[in-house]
Amino acid sequence: MKLAHINLVARDAGMLAAFYVNVFKCEHLREPKILSGEKVSRGNGISNSEIYSIWLKFPELELPFLEIHEHNVTHDRNQPRVNEPGFGHLAFQMEDISFVLSAITRAGGAQIGEITDFGTADKPFLIAYARDPEGNVLELEQP
Repeated sequence: MKLAHINLVARDAGMLAAFYVNVFKCEHLREPKILSGEKVSRGNGISNSEIYSIWLKFPELELPFLEIHEHNVTHDRNQPRVNEPGFGHLAFQMEDISFVLSAITRAGGAQIGEITDFGTADKPFLIAYARDPEGNVLELEQP
């Protein structure tokens, strides 16, 4: 068994996909598609389901890929918090955590907390938390 993809449900799939392409250098795996019809509704249990679906490939990875869905009908929720039960965050490793944090905020995201060193004096390991433009939590790691 292997992890195939990670799904984010977006208010604006195009805008959110552009964020991941610009900040994390993801690439489109295929042209965006509209998913609808009886099979889609039967599969997800939502009548008259219509989904705008975008697939993005992470740099240097074939799987998992990032699947961004925008449904024709959504239910709003509060912005997720780092300590809520359920799926918590997407984690990315990078060479320059400060550069990526700056790119996140320039692209409409936000920083959560401070860059913190969880390593040792001779082997630092920096961690920071941020949000994408739709509020999803991101963990940034710089080994």
